[in-house]
Amino acid sequence: MTARIVLLVTSPRLPASLLTSAAWDAVRSAPVLAGAESELTRAVRTAGAEVSVVTEGATQALLDAAAAHGGAVWLAGPAGDETLARELGLRLAREPGLAELELMYGSWDPPGARLLDAVEVMDRLASPGGDPWKRAQTHRSLAGFLLEECYEAYDAISADDTDALREELGDVLLQVLLHARLAEDLPDGKSWTVDDVAGTLVDKMVRRNPHVFSGEPVGSIEEIEANWERIKRAEKTRESVLDGIALSQPALALAAKILDRAGRVGLAVPPPLAESQVDPEARLGASLLATVAAARQAGIDPEAALRRATLAYAEAVRAAERPT
Repeated sequence: MTARIVLLVTSPRLPASLLTSAAWDAVRSAPVLAGAESELTRAVRTAGAEVSVVTEGATQALLDAAAAHGGAVWLAGPAGDETLARELGLRLAREPGLAELELMYGSWDPPGARLLDAVEVMDRLASPGGDPWKRAQTHRSLAGFLLEECYEAYDAISADDTDALREELGDVLLQVLLHARLAEDLPDGKSWTVDDVAGTLVDKMVRRNPHVFSGEPVGSIEEIEANWERIKRAEKTRESVLDGIALSQPALALAAKILDRAGRVGLAVPPPLAESQVDPEARLGASLLATVAAARQAGIDPEAALRRATLAYAEAVRAAERPT
């Protein structure tokens, strides 16, 4: 019977003891070898299997163990030990009678596993010995960067460039991770972590989507939106329907948001008339607000409309700059 060599690959982002039943059967039924000590080697030993660490000649050591015992298992390192796998595969291709090679996944990265890597990298950058620039930042000094990255993501969406959007969302995520890491160093009673950020988000999503998590019946998108607003009002004690609006957003978007909030609860408050204003700036402001109100009535996003017209104008300016 041909000997069997198992290359056991696992996720470095999961606890070492979380292996499939097939993986546990493999390490308990044959000699186990590894290139270095790790959490995985310790977990396998704790389960009763013997593990030999081989720093040189791993291919021959595996072949010898498989020949002597009918099989052997190699615990791959975090990077997968591709060099060993390639070397062993070439050897067995030349001498197929030595053993059969099997790649076995003992555990897989769960969705979102690379987020753990991102958190680890940010911790390294913002800790002593890391990046001096990041360590010198504050929430206030980073505020402009957060806006800039969000705008760049918006530009990618407007351009229908999904590759650029993936990169820009990574830059937005960088800002989230850096803010969370800096918050860890705040004084006692004020500090929080990226897990607190994620935990708050998870709790909010579960609370505000009872049609998904609690089986609450809904009949339409409108009902889902109404439930969301009702639950949000119950969560936050607010004196006005306008509470919670980000007042630092661009004025055009701010006007649209305020008009939308007022209209959503049926408040018929007419915008000021331009003719009644006493100075040119106030008249212009009232005129712009009336334009935003008209856009809302027509179902048009005034921010997107002005952006479209402005970008078209910018292209006309570039065309005028070109030599004829």
